[in-house]
Amino acid sequence: MSSERIIRIGIVGAGGIVKQRHLPGLRALPNVRITAVANSSLASAEAFCQEFAPEAKAHARWEDVVDNEDVDVVWIGAHPVMHHDATDFGLQCGKHVFTQARMAATLQEAEHMWERAQSCPDLVTAICPAPQGMKAGEMVKKLLVEGAIGKPHQALLHSFNGAWLDANQPAHWRQKVDVSGIQILTLGIYTEVLQRWLGHIVEVEARGNVVIPERQGFTVETPDFVHVMAKFRSGLEATMLFSGVAAHAPTDKLWLFGSEGTLSYDFVTDEVCIGKPGGSLEVVPVPYEMQREWTVESDFIQAVMNPAAPRPKPDFTEGVCYMRVVEAVWEAMEKRSAVKCA
Repeated sequence: MSSERIIRIGIVGAGGIVKQRHLPGLRALPNVRITAVANSSLASAEAFCQEFAPEAKAHARWEDVVDNEDVDVVWIGAHPVMHHDATDFGLQCGKHVFTQARMAATLQEAEHMWERAQSCPDLVTAICPAPQGMKAGEMVKKLLVEGAIGKPHQALLHSFNGAWLDANQPAHWRQKVDVSGIQILTLGIYTEVLQRWLGHIVEVEARGNVVIPERQGFTVETPDFVHVMAKFRSGLEATMLFSGVAAHAPTDKLWLFGSEGTLSYDFVTDEVCIGKPGGSLEVVPVPYEMQREWTVESDFIQAVMNPAAPRPKPDFTEGVCYMRVVEAVWEAMEKRSAVKCA
């Protein structure tokens, strides 16, 4: 990167994800300065600036971070309910926008974000990618293109944990529809990953349930577990199982079954395995040059600095695609029938 141009970052929502994941990447870039910060309160924004960005100014209103002559990029770390408004206003103000995943609280909001971004082609927009499958995802796509397991026809994905088992704990923000919107557990994350590897999901059936309906006086509407049957455009059908109330849960894992073998991906260890009929599953080494590390912050800033640089992924088109699936899952649970995603 050139040392001449400084990219000024305004942060909207300076919580744990910004501190732990994005701040180290932004701080490592010589051309980046954090100039403005808004959080859930002025006091928390001031505390963030004091500890992490003493050069930045804390603001009580997020709008004052976005509509700010000292800001080039709006970096949204707030919950999904904020993503649409901050993105829409940011683009209207001529700012580049990076938003934390999931894309938005509703599909309608996501589609409007996409429309706004399409009207501002010179501005860089991106959603934070899922870290799951990032390291060896290119290897998985290569194996599938090369026909390592023939034609995939069936898949099984499970993503279980016991984080919500304790009924005495307050509702997590991810369980609050007014904060997280239509998002359910890791459904959006793995839909993003699987559609990148396997193509679009075109139809779903789903069943889910709230196991602990009351948490310290709060009525929970987001399912504690959900089972999804998904049909891909290719004809492949997948069973996707998600739970936040599973004790002693197995690791997050994908199994792909094809006409000439099986591929598995462990999302915790990033281990890829291939097995042929009659043989055992064997680990497939992932060449270093195919391993992708976390370069999200530098990729985005490079695109801002250089219009010829690759636009960062996932873009808003990919976001709308997984949001369509998430909304279809809700509709399928309500109707108890198959729902088209496109």
